[in-house]
Amino acid sequence: MNYILKTPYGNINFSWKKSIWLYLMLFPIIFIDYSLVSLSDVTLNIVLLFLTVGIGHSVGLHRGIIHKSYKTSKVFRNISLYLFVLTGLGSPLNWLKQHYYRDYWQNRLDCPKYFQYKHSLITDFYWNLHLTFIPKDINRYNIPKEDLNDSTILWLHKTWYLNYLFFMIVLYLIIGINSMLIATCLRTSVIILGHWYIGYASHKYGYSRHRIQGADESGYNDILLGLISFGEGFHNNHHSHPTSAKFSTKWYEIDFGWVIVWFLIKFKIIKNVKSQKGNLKPTAIPFEKTNWKLPKL
Repeated sequence: MNYILKTPYGNINFSWKKSIWLYLMLFPIIFIDYSLVSLSDVTLNIVLLFLTVGIGHSVGLHRGIIHKSYKTSKVFRNISLYLFVLTGLGSPLNWLKQHYYRDYWQNRLDCPKYFQYKHSLITDFYWNLHLTFIPKDINRYNIPKEDLNDSTILWLHKTWYLNYLFFMIVLYLIIGINSMLIATCLRTSVIILGHWYIGYASHKYGYSRHRIQGADESGYNDILLGLISFGEGFHNNHHSHPTSAKFSTKWYEIDFGWVIVWFLIKFKIIKNVKSQKGNLKPTAIPFEKTNWKLPKL
């Protein structure tokens, strides 16, 4: 495995922290009494998914902090970072760094195997959820210093798991252990596995309107995955317009992340929002007709 993934630009290491956290979330699921699931449990988890994945991850960290697709106050930025932590995905600093590493290499033809998608689903499950890339020169990736040195990001990097465990304790005291496990371990397991699978599938199959010239990955769009992931499944659109806060381009592509952005604009929480207009990546070459790639039967 080390030989297959070997790259002169960094080390691919097994991450004990990432792996242990994944199974700490998965294991308690077997103790949930699903016969006790109530309407209030379902409602709570829908609200938590909206807050943590929709605002925390998709709109806050991904579109706002990483891609700078809008401007906002320090207060909303910090709230979205804390909501990201409550997804259970991990440290916002680690996610920010890994996103920059992936974007950098996937937009080059000499992309290391670790960042490619020329392997099976099972292989990607192991690589993506159990391994981590540690660069030899972080300056290569042009990560903004204000993000690397942001006091809130650094604090959450050190304490994200404590904040999450505190959240679990509070829920246990309020709603009991069964509902708490549903709202934390089950929800987070779905988020971790869902985020991983959508990332994999959106680089393997679907339809695309642009080819990114000189890039190893151009991504694909998937209507269903885009619908359930706050727009994250419209990956070719995102690769083609990386600084846009809007991931959908057609009426049938439902981007709930953009719906959140629209409301935040109306309430004057965010401003200077970038759209796809005028923000097509210079290396994004349109296909004459929609390009499809479907799984081989």
